[in-house]
Amino acid sequence: MVPVYRKTTSEKFGAWLGRSHSDGALLVLRLFVGFMMLLGHGGDKLLRFSEQVTHFPDPLGLGPGLSLVLVIFAEFFCSLAIVFGVLTRLATIPLIVTMLVAGFFVHGGDTWAQQEVAVIYLICYLVLFFAGSGRYSIDNKLFIERR
Repeated sequence: MVPVYRKTTSEKFGAWLGRSHSDGALLVLRLFVGFMMLLGHGGDKLLRFSEQVTHFPDPLGLGPGLSLVLVIFAEFFCSLAIVFGVLTRLATIPLIVTMLVAGFFVHGGDTWAQQEVAVIYLICYLVLFFAGSGRYSIDNKLFIERR
């Protein structure tokens, strides 16, 4: 009789770690960064639109009203798309532009602590732009499964 070799718990865990978990990581990143921006920034601007429309920062010279509308589009609606994984790469473009403007123009003269949040969001959106939304997304259902 030939003895049966069984993997130890540490060998099983090592094999599990060796697998690619990038789709799960992209889901976590999408949900985290999407909800943080949606609830912490975009939703507040949308709800307080009338209070902010006249004095919103206008670093590009578009006017405070149009600047606020564009930021709300990015921070609320594009974040919602990212949470669900709908047109994720396209949705990151307005957010990348918004974080570049916020980090380097609006807060350009401020301390690093005030620029840091915009730069962290910027890096997250760049990762999503290059990596895409991953397997656990509506993008995957719409575009990948058709091939």
